Amino acid sequence: MADHISTDHTWLCPVCSRQVPRKYDSCRCGHVRQQAAPPAQAQAGAGAPRAPGAPLLVLLAVLATLLALAWYRSAGQQAGDTRPAATPAQPAVPATGTAAADTPATPAPAGTPAAAPAGETAPSLEDLISRATPAVVRVEAGNTTGSGFFVAADTVLTNVHVIANAAWVTVRRANGTTSSARVSSTSPEIDIAVLRVASPEPAQATLPLGAVSRVRAGQEVIAMGSPLGVLQNTVTRGIVSAVRTAGGVTLVQTDAAINPGNSGGPLLNREGEVIGITTLSVPARQGLSFAVAVDHAQALLQGRRPLADVGGTPQSGLNQVMSARPGVSETDAAREQATQAYEQAVTALARRADALDDHWRRFTAACYEGRIVGAFDRDWFAMYEPRAMQGAVRPGCDYAFRDARQVADAIRAELAAIEEQARRADVLPGVRREILRRLRLDYAGWTR
Repeated sequence: MADHISTDHTWLCPVCSRQVPRKYDSCRCGHVRQQAAPPAQAQAGAGAPRAPGAPLLVLLAVLATLLALAWYRSAGQQAGDTRPAATPAQPAVPATGTAAADTPATPAPAGTPAAAPAGETAPSLEDLISRATPAVVRVEAGNTTGSGFFVAADTVLTNVHVIANAAWVTVRRANGTTSSARVSSTSPEIDIAVLRVASPEPAQATLPLGAVSRVRAGQEVIAMGSPLGVLQNTVTRGIVSAVRTAGGVTLVQTDAAINPGNSGGPLLNREGEVIGITTLSVPARQGLSFAVAVDHAQALLQGRRPLADVGGTPQSGLNQVMSARPGVSETDAAREQATQAYEQAVTALARRADALDDHWRRFTAACYEGRIVGAFDRDWFAMYEPRAMQGAVRPGCDYAFRDARQVADAIRAELAAIEEQARRADVLPGVRREILRRLRLDYAGWTR
C-alpha cells in the first residue's frame, strides 16, 4: 500500500513542494504560508457570538449623509448661492471667502475700478448743498466782508485778506445767528486765517477736508460763499481747470464763478469735501478763478507753518507765473514793467488834467475878457504860450486864474518827474510819446 500523507495535518509548500505540518507556518526553504480566510459559517459558528445591529449601523450612516447633503443645499440657497450642486466627477468650487489657503485668489483685470462700498455713492447736488449750507458763513471784519466755513464746532477757516488786521470778527451763519470769533492764527503767505468762535454751538454743522492729491482736471466742483458781501448762501458750479503751483503755494484753478465776497469760502468736490479755499479771481477774465489747496489749511490747523520756499502771497505768485513768458529776456521784461508803470502814472495825471479842463471852461466864460489864439489839445495849455491869451482877467477873478495856473504847474512838474523815471528805466521814447498823445498830454510847451 502506498504511503498516504493526509492534507488535514500538512500543507504543501508551493516553492519546494514539501509537505509541511500545519503547526508550522513556514517551510524550511523560508516560504511563509498565507492563512486562508475562514468560511463565514466557520467564523459564525454555533458557539460564536454574532455582531449585533451591523445592517442598522450602515443604514444610519447613509441617512446621516443624506441629511447633511440636504442641509448644505438649504444653507447655500439661503446665502444666495445659485451655483449648481457639484457632481462626483466635478467637486464643488468653494464660495468666495472660504477658498482653501493654497488656492490663490483670481485678480481683477487691470484697469477695473474697485466697487464702491454700499452707501458710499455721491449725494445728489441738491442734498450736498443742503448739507453744506449750514457750515458756510459770512465773515464781517469792520467794513470788510468775506466768506468762511466751519471745520469744527469752534473753528472757522477764511482768507487773511478778508479779516485784514482785525483781532476779532463776526461770524454770521446761514440762519442769521451771529457769533464773535477770535483770530487764532494767520498765514499771509498762503492767505489763510484760522478763527476760534467764542461760544461754539455743539450741533454746529462742519465740512470735511479732502486732499489736493485726489483732485483731477475736469472733475466737478461747487463754490459757496457771499459774493459782494450781501448775497449770502450763493452757490456756483464748475470744473477743475488745473492744479498749479505759484510761489510755493498749490492752487486749484476753476471756471466756477467767484466774485468779491466769495473769498474764504469752500470749494467742494462732489462728495462734499473741501478741496480748496477760494482766494482770488482774475479781473476781466471769465472763468479764471483760484482756490488755495486745502492741504495748506490742514498744516496750519496742526500748527505747522508754510514751507520755507513759500514767498509773497498767492496773488503775487500768480502774477509772477502769468507774467513769465519763455524767450523774453530780463531786460525786456523790466522794460515792459516800467512801461506799464509809466502808463498808469500818466493815466492818473490825465484825470487831474480833465478836472482842470472843467475849471478852465468856467474861468474863461465868467472871468476872461478877450480871445485865446491857437489850437491846443487842452485849452489851458494857452497859459504857457506867450501870445496865446490876447485879453485880460476881469477884476475880482485873479484868484481863479491863479488857482488854474497852480494846478497846471503841478501837473507839469509831476509829468517831468514821471518822464525822467521812465527814461532811466529805458522806456522807449516812441512808446512814451504815444501814451502822452492818447491821453492828450503831448505838449511841447512843458519844457518852457
